[in-house]
Amino acid sequence: MTKTMLIINGPNLDMLGTRQPEVYGHDTLSDVEALCQRVAEDEGVKIDFRQSDSEAEIMGWIKQGRGTTAGLLINPAGFTSTSIAILDSLLIYDAPIIEVHISPLFRRDAFRHLSYVSKAATAKIEGFGIRGYDFAIRKLAELARAQD
Repeated sequence: MTKTMLIINGPNLDMLGTRQPEVYGHDTLSDVEALCQRVAEDEGVKIDFRQSDSEAEIMGWIKQGRGTTAGLLINPAGFTSTSIAILDSLLIYDAPIIEVHISPLFRRDAFRHLSYVSKAATAKIEGFGIRGYDFAIRKLAELARAQD
């Protein structure tokens, strides 16, 4: 049975390519999804790729993924430093979690340095543009294979 990796993108990531290209680059969310699909195929896994501006919807997806997905890649975007509720949902998720950020948070506004999500994450990748998604999927697939 092919393992499925849940990929959740937070608020405003649907605006990639037009929103602050000097920070996030020119790739769109469709480009990110295509990259994730190619990497997943290389790794022999499936992806369930989602984006929402709704904290409640993201929490619901995390809970639905419990017991049904082999790993979670999350780019919480604006919820990174604000959502204890997403953290609480992640703490009950039962597979590896990799937090991904396109930009290097440590070089941005001080309020962005705190990540509640990191408290539940297995690992964190930031500052490599959309290529961080590539590495995260490969690592999640590796971790899933190790669990078999």
